[in-house]
Amino acid sequence: MQWFSLILFFVLLNFLWRGLSQEPRPIPSPLLGKTVPMMHAPKCAAGSLTSKHFLGHWSLLNVWASWCQVCIYEHATLVTLKKDARIILYGLNYRDDMHEARTWLIRHGNPYTQLFYDPKGIFALDLGVYGVPESFLIDPKGIIRYKQVGLITTEAWARKILPFVDGNQQESH
Repeated sequence: MQWFSLILFFVLLNFLWRGLSQEPRPIPSPLLGKTVPMMHAPKCAAGSLTSKHFLGHWSLLNVWASWCQVCIYEHATLVTLKKDARIILYGLNYRDDMHEARTWLIRHGNPYTQLFYDPKGIFALDLGVYGVPESFLIDPKGIIRYKQVGLITTEAWARKILPFVDGNQQESH
């Protein structure tokens, strides 16, 4: 009986090791190829985010929070991307305190053309967000072309997102 337990332990350990060493597969978004859902996320200043914000230009909607540890690593890339005239960055602050979010942006820089606040995560739920950071690339017609789960690095920007903006890619994820 003792040998059986030991063998079972090593079999389970093997499965765990193999599972942890595999590349996780992104969960595809059902919104790819569809227009941004109707929304009314309050703006941190005044007004609200609607699908009209995304018409006429490429947009990146970045879902983030001041309590998100990974978001700080992504933020430096976003500050750099703000200089790219091909795209407008919008921020959707997710399940956060508005004062904390503003303080965080003052401390780290604000890459967003406009910042919107989703304190209960209702609009993020409509987008299919299941964690932060997540970003949505939206074309000039308001159609979601790409979903980035996790942080945007300069490599992810160059390899995965920019080809859409330059017209060399079809929607994915």
